[in-house]
Amino acid sequence: MASLTGFAGTLPAAGRLPRPPLRALALGAAWLALAGATYALPEEGDFPHTVGFAGGSLALGLVLPPLTALSARLGRAGASLAYWTPWLTLVALGFLAWELITAKFALLPMPFFPPPQAILEVFLDDWPRLGGSILASLKLLAGGYVIGAGLGFALGVAIGWSKAVGYWAHPVLRFVGPLPATAWLPLAFFVFPSSWSASTFLIALATGFPVTVLTWSGVAGVNKAYFDVARTLGASPAFLVLRVAVPAALPHVFVGLFMGLGGSFAVLVVAEMLGVKAGLGWYLQWAQGWAAYANLYAALIVMALMCSGLITLLFALRDRVLSWQKGLVQW
Repeated sequence: MASLTGFAGTLPAAGRLPRPPLRALALGAAWLALAGATYALPEEGDFPHTVGFAGGSLALGLVLPPLTALSARLGRAGASLAYWTPWLTLVALGFLAWELITAKFALLPMPFFPPPQAILEVFLDDWPRLGGSILASLKLLAGGYVIGAGLGFALGVAIGWSKAVGYWAHPVLRFVGPLPATAWLPLAFFVFPSSWSASTFLIALATGFPVTVLTWSGVAGVNKAYFDVARTLGASPAFLVLRVAVPAALPHVFVGLFMGLGGSFAVLVVAEMLGVKAGLGWYLQWAQGWAAYANLYAALIVMALMCSGLITLLFALRDRVLSWQKGLVQW
């Protein structure tokens, strides 16, 4: 995780991009082309929200270019818009290609490859079911993640600080930890009284192992000179753990939290598909059973946004807690 590079570092420098007026023209042309193709070309099917999708594309094609051209005068918002202009242009061209090969020329078979306006229809018409699934997934994920992160942090600190705890816990971690959490699915659904509690356990297990290992590594790797200085000043063992070892290990702890979030999200979807009767995983299975592939793709988009948003929040927390490391790891 420490080797991650932010998106800002992957795009060309501003001086290498076309000048703002040219970028604004390209941006407007892309969105207007999308609006024209969506509205004017005949469709191979019946999609109720075609006019709405074309209207939204037209509005973006008329509004974004002048804002981009004047981005230097719009402060921070304008700078952000200027930075993302190439991506906004690429998104419009991607939507245009998607629209042409699905709704207009039917080069890809329906219902497996629905057009963009079919995905829009899901968000507008099936939002109650999809929104309820999002809330159910967030509740399940939050419960398992908090439990796993809390227990993993406590166990990691104990193993890193105490040789006696490490003696007994280390072999267990080496034996149980490498097993994927999904391998425990049959046993968990048998042992726990409900599918919800079983899924919570599996998410906590997927979160707890990386948090434990990285916290343990961070505590064990603290410079011994810090402890010597603190002991010289009369620090108690509790002070050494809470005020010296834990703060010094926090960079490792956050790496474990990032890894645990990715693992817990994967387990969340599998658990909801197999046992929990709510959530995005259940919604995916329901959509597949009814061959509602537009609903399936809409759920995948929501899952990607939700996971990315949670990681962004975790990075914001990390930058606040570890302000001295802000900018070293980006998302």
